[in-house]
Amino acid sequence: MGRIQNADTLTSHGHVAGRRALVEILGAGLDACDPGRNVRRLVRLDREILTIGAPDFEPAGDPRSGDEVIDLRQVGRIFVVGAGKGVQHTAKALEEILGERLTGGHVIDKQGSPSILSQVGVTFGAHPIPDEGCVEGCRRIQELCADLREDDLIFTAMGNGVSALLTLPVEGVSLADVQRLVYLFQIERGGPTIDLIPIRNHLDQMKGGKISRHLRPARAIHLLGHIRQSYHDLMYADLNRWLHVLPDVQTYADAVRMLHKWDAWEGAPESVKRFLLDADPAQETPRLAEYEAMNPRVFCIMPEHLGMLPAARAKAEELGFRTHVLFANFDMLAEASQVGKVVANIAKHCELDGEPFQPPCALFSRGELLVTVGNAKGMGGRNQEYAVSAALELGKTRQVVMGSVDSDGTDGPGHQFIDGYADVPVFTGGIVDYSTTERAAALGIDLFSELKRHNVSPALHALGDGIVATPNLSYEDLSVTLILDQA
Repeated sequence: MGRIQNADTLTSHGHVAGRRALVEILGAGLDACDPGRNVRRLVRLDREILTIGAPDFEPAGDPRSGDEVIDLRQVGRIFVVGAGKGVQHTAKALEEILGERLTGGHVIDKQGSPSILSQVGVTFGAHPIPDEGCVEGCRRIQELCADLREDDLIFTAMGNGVSALLTLPVEGVSLADVQRLVYLFQIERGGPTIDLIPIRNHLDQMKGGKISRHLRPARAIHLLGHIRQSYHDLMYADLNRWLHVLPDVQTYADAVRMLHKWDAWEGAPESVKRFLLDADPAQETPRLAEYEAMNPRVFCIMPEHLGMLPAARAKAEELGFRTHVLFANFDMLAEASQVGKVVANIAKHCELDGEPFQPPCALFSRGELLVTVGNAKGMGGRNQEYAVSAALELGKTRQVVMGSVDSDGTDGPGHQFIDGYADVPVFTGGIVDYSTTERAAALGIDLFSELKRHNVSPALHALGDGIVATPNLSYEDLSVTLILDQA
């Protein structure tokens, strides 16, 4: 069984054939986000010899290229630590590979995920606004690392969502202050995660490479739930700023600049502004020289060619669709509802005019879009808003079906900021077609108003258009539009 749990509901109305095809395509993409499968290819144990390495997962240009071969007879203890949405799936694979040789560890996963680990401890925290669970998980990791030795081996597992889940504020800045700051910056102002990261890195005891300081003097192997980048990009460019076991390139000044860029400086807590302006060099994030002295290895366990987009595209071609990629930016910095409108209008022209793409065709896009909610307190997420906005544009089309999903199985914060919808699942996205607005009108649901209120999950639930999926690694978002032949 695939990760999509409510396929029968999703395909019970509207353009049934198109919806069935889209469920298969989106399902193929979701199923590809399985870090456990890739970890089992990367990490192999043969009696007492542990081999870590495979070309698919190695950063290009890594000066330590090749297999890492470890004689476990010379290793003391083995631990796993990490954080990220779906991080347990990486840790679970390591549990199965290492068996009794694994001493233990601790990871932080997103609230709502089931507990699947037996040897590695897990704490559940909130995302995108961190909570006490995030802080408690960091303290558990700190405690575990307090007596590490040179003959110990430690695996780190990091994935998307780590910047919220791996939260332990610096002295003088409270968790409440960090919560207020993140809500102001990301939810009210709509600032993207990539611009928030230098701020959070400098307000935390674990982020921006600081967690690696806790791993010394053990031998470290970093498993990043991330597309494969070159070693140069990971270490020298600012692509590494959210991969918190790696060195940082951001400064206190960068953090201050981002707060001003998004008009969040005046509203930021005084403790935050004071800490960033003091710019204590003793609490600066690690730079490359410090990191390389630790002598770790790094592997990217979700390379692009094994990810959502290639898997979904292959399934679409298998089903007879011509495939086209509209965009593939991981951080497009555009509002989800606006992008949904644009793609829906492209699809309409394809159906009506055969331009710019001839049906039957499948249009793909990936990357995390934005949702700026201001003071709204609704339930939803960027993939759901993309879908609802698209539905409002589809009009009288009959051959267009559109859908969008988040790889981790949860789109948006779910119930974190809203009460009164306990019966509404936390969706990973939605599927819409011409029937969505027709059925909404029949049920008295004003989709435009719900989108404006950023409260689309209850509407999608009532319509049977919200996608329920099992949780897994947070990797990327995937949107697919099908334009079918005229019946």
